[in-house]
Amino acid sequence: MADPRIRPAAPEDATALAAALARNRAYMKNREPHRSERYFTAEGQAERLADGGVRFLAVVPGPVGETVVVGAATLSGIALGPFRSASLGYWVDRGHTGRGLATALVGEACRAAREELGLHRVEAGTVLDNHASQRVLDKNGFIRFGTAPRYLHIDGEWRDHHLFQRLLHDDPPPGFPAAESPYGDLA
Repeated sequence: MADPRIRPAAPEDATALAAALARNRAYMKNREPHRSERYFTAEGQAERLADGGVRFLAVVPGPVGETVVVGAATLSGIALGPFRSASLGYWVDRGHTGRGLATALVGEACRAAREELGLHRVEAGTVLDNHASQRVLDKNGFIRFGTAPRYLHIDGEWRDHHLFQRLLHDDPPPGFPAAESPYGDLA
């Protein structure tokens, strides 16, 4: 199979994305919140693709020119103004784990967060025992800044999560004046 290519998600990806999520449903059960049956349909994914999040897909060629989705990264809860932050979620098809794909997806999401969206910060969380995901975040410059008790309802119970963040830059937000130094132009 060809190496995955990472690209922005498009509305026409809804069917392939739904198929990937359905194919990985059991595999991701202990890491993902409960999802309705509609979530695993093309219609449900079309709604998600139009929800204001920014998504990147890892894709490989499929049969007869079809696209097969093998991973995704999503920036959601995007806040602009003085906060300039987003939450990051990501997953990789169980047949493509351990190959650096999650690291590449997270890297592309962070690049876009900074260069295209002008964000200052990206946040992500993992269940406590998801060491592989924590390594992905570490490789992408995230630091753990806390642990949130009973943070997200996953697989039938409220799960504690480690929280991570990556500061992308320290420039002022667009349209905001730079901080002035009390020492004149020495800052």
